[in-house]
This record gives sequence, structure tokens and C-alpha cells, in this order.
Amino acid sequence: MPRPAYLCVDEFMGDAVSARALQSALELGLIDHCLCDPSADFRSAAAACGIDARAMQLLLGMLQANRVLEQRNARLVLSERFRLALEFRELLEAKLDFAALVAPDFLQMFSTLLSDPERFFQQARVFELFSYDRCFDATPENLAATRHWMRFTTALTRHEAQVCIDHHDFSSCRRVLDVGGNSGEFALRLCKAHPELRATVFDLPLVCDLGQAHVAGEAEAARIEFVRAGATPEELPRGFDAVCFKSMLHDWPGDGTRQFLERAWRALDRGGRLVIFERSMVVVGDAQIPYALIPIMLFFRSYRSPRDYVRMLEQIGFRDIRWQAIELEMSFMLVTAVK
Repeated sequence: MPRPAYLCVDEFMGDAVSARALQSALELGLIDHCLCDPSADFRSAAAACGIDARAMQLLLGMLQANRVLEQRNARLVLSERFRLALEFRELLEAKLDFAALVAPDFLQMFSTLLSDPERFFQQARVFELFSYDRCFDATPENLAATRHWMRFTTALTRHEAQVCIDHHDFSSCRRVLDVGGNSGEFALRLCKAHPELRATVFDLPLVCDLGQAHVAGEAEAARIEFVRAGATPEELPRGFDAVCFKSMLHDWPGDGTRQFLERAWRALDRGGRLVIFERSMVVVGDAQIPYALIPIMLFFRSYRSPRDYVRMLEQIGFRDIRWQAIELEMSFMLVTAVK
């Protein structure tokens, strides 16, 4: 299967310097100026960005080194490869913003992450961002905080969901439960791909509120239900022919993951299928971990091997357990099993 096109956004986030220059070019309006004005040149671009000539020269040099744009006969032209990345602009901007937000955790506290993970968890900004305890009381501050991290997870899921759909046949499913389904983006992609399918998203209250708003304008909204989870672990809704965990189980320690899988067993009808789509363990190959993956790499202790899930599923009683590795910006796993 060909490499998904959306992964091209990471090509322009290989290091912090290149990513920061690109983020500034987007923030200052340089990218939009070059998109909208075929005659864009140095002077018009500087005026559009509101920066002086020396600043413009520096920014252009950094963007050219990163293959974002080039100068042709004094005109500024976005590269064809970057134009392709702009087809996934929402994802590109979300990844740039998220990496910039948590980069200080890596730069200032990486030694702490390696040697004292508990202290890292208490002090790192990334855990302030993912404040799940703020997903119950609908204050303006809590809604804003929840909306902030959901922007990133939704942008990723929009594209990762299609990879999962391409690798697993959901055509026989009629009722799907998406546990920790976030904004409903995964459920939405499933419903778009399969017109007979109805999906239920099970997540925290504010997440569900924002998720309902997220899918409200879609033709498939009537086929997507949101069920609000309580503050303590509880049974999942029942009567489904598929239960999905997409990028959710890594948030839970071993016992918590096992309990969710046991609840999924009870939520499934006999013969129903469990689907786990998760990042696999972080492995450094011949190339260095790119800047774009810093937010993911900070959770390196959370990711499991497929065999970890296979072992738990066997103990619970699932059968026909299968898994496959899928290479995206890092290794993913698709684990399936039948009740």
C-alpha cells in the first residue's frame, strides 16, 4: 500500500530551526502572500509580512534551505512539494503548534524524563495540556483547554483513521463503539466510508460536547451518538459488532488497559470484533528522531508492543487474534480479535 500523502508535512519539520521559520512564515502571512500573488517578490513579501529587509532576507534563506520556497527571476514561488503539504494545512499547523508548545519539555527536562519520570509528569507542560480532569465541569476555561488539545488529536485522527480503514474491512459492521473517540473524527470517517454503519463515541463529558459540535455540520451526524463517561471507571454500552480503541489505550497502565479490554469484551455481541489501532514502541533507527515527533516521543514509555495486547486478549478469551505493523511517521500496530 502506498505511503499516505499527508505524511509529507513532516518533511518540513525535521529540525526545530526549520519548523520555527515555517511557523513564522505562516503566522506573518508570507505563505498566503505567495499563494495569492503569483507576482510576489522580495519587496511585496516584506511589506505583506510587516518586517524589514534584513529580517526578510533571513527568513527567506531559512525557508529556501528547508525547500519551502525558491526565487525564480526575482519572484517568490512555493515549491511543488510544499504545495502538496499545504493540502494538509490544518495538520501541518497543528503539528507545528503542538511541537512548539512541548519542545521546552524536551529541551529543559529530557534528563528528568529519562531518570525521574514521575517528576517529569508533575512538571512537564504536555501534561498540563492534556488535563483530562478538566473535562467534566463546563467552564469557559475548561472548554478552552479541552478544545486546545482536541485540535491536535482531531487533526491526526482525520488522516490516521483512513489508514486504519484502508487496512481493516469494516463493511460488515453496523454498530461500532469508539472508546475514547474524542471529537468523533474516527467515527465520522467510518460513517463516511460505510453508509450503513452507526457509531457510538464514548468519552468524557466536555469532549463529547465539543465532539457533537465538531460533527454537527456533517451529513453523517445523525448516525453518530455520543455517550458521556463518568469520573470513575464504568461499564461500556453494549450490543456492538465492533469496538475500537484508536490511540487511546497507551494512556492507561497495564491494569487499566486490561480492564478496558474486559469491558470491550462485554460490550461486544458474540462474534463481534475488537480493533486496536495504536502507535507501537518508539524505536530509533538509522535516522534521528525528527522535531515533528517530539510530542509523541515524550510518551515513549506509554507505547506497547503488539504482543502485549495479544497476551491480554488471549487471557480474556478473544480468538482469531491478528496483528500487523503499519509504517507511518513511526510504527503503528493494528490488532484485531473476535469474541
